[in-house]
Formats: sequence, C-alpha cells, structure tokens
Amino acid sequence: MKLEEELTTESASDAAAQVSAELAAKAAESASPAAAIASKIKGSKKKRSKIKIPKGKIFINSTYNNTIIAATDPLGNVFAWGSAGKAGFKGSKKSTPYAGGKTMEDVLVRIKERGLTEVEIFIKGIGSGRESAIRALQASGLTVLTIKDRTPTPHGGVRQKKVRRV
Repeated sequence: MKLEEELTTESASDAAAQVSAELAAKAAESASPAAAIASKIKGSKKKRSKIKIPKGKIFINSTYNNTIIAATDPLGNVFAWGSAGKAGFKGSKKSTPYAGGKTMEDVLVRIKERGLTEVEIFIKGIGSGRESAIRALQASGLTVLTIKDRTPTPHGGVRQKKVRRV
C-alpha cells in the first residue's frame, strides 16, 4: 500500500511538472524572442531609437568668453549641443574664432547622424566665434534656409549719469 501511494504521488508530481513545462513552452512561443531575452535580463533598459529629423534649428550663442551651439527639432527640443569648452578648449582659447569653428564641426557630426538636411540659424551675441561657426556650417553641405541675428539691442539704453555740478 505504501509503495502504491508513493508511486501515485510521484506520478502526480511528474504530471504537474510536465503540465507546467508545456505551459511555459507555449508562453515562450507566443511571446517574441526579444521579450524572452528581456525577461531574463533584469534591470536593463531598452535603448531609445533615434528619430530622423529632416529639418531643424541651430542656435549659436557667442559671448566674449565662449561659443555655445544647440541643435533642435522644429518644436524646440534639443537633440545635439556643444560648446568650445566641451570641444576641448580652455581659458581664453574658448573665445577664439578657431574654437567656434571646431565647436560647430563637433556638433555637425552628431547632427548628421540624425539625418538633418535643412536648418534655420539663429545667432545671439557679439563674440568672435559666431562668424567662423556659420562658415563651418555652410561648408558642411547642409541647406541653410535662413540666418537670423537675435542679438539683444537696447532701445533706449541705460539711464544716463546725472549732470555734474561744479
């Protein structure tokens, strides 16, 4: 009797194992292979696919100390940026025209990966890197639709000094 009971309990556990194995196999078949791999790897994030952007805007902010360039889609979301400091220039070398051109070339590499072909350029500031950044952009082969200078200019200026009384 004990032997029969042991055999029936062993066969029942074997049957349960077979059923669970069949269910797991069906679930694996119905799910995609990528999902099966993703379920095995815990804590990994899916790499975001880079969307192709055919038309965009480039903002060049050129100050006395640095040149900062940002590339955006038509809605204004930044997808690539660079500065003279990020390009490897330090100190007073950041404000040179050469640094402005190299910064633009650095940003252009990342822009072309995204498929950008037509750009609008917006310039702000009076630094020395702005002209060389535009020349590097035009030499790259991108279609330049417009170039707008958005440098803020004072309308009335600051309040004048009071008249000196002697």
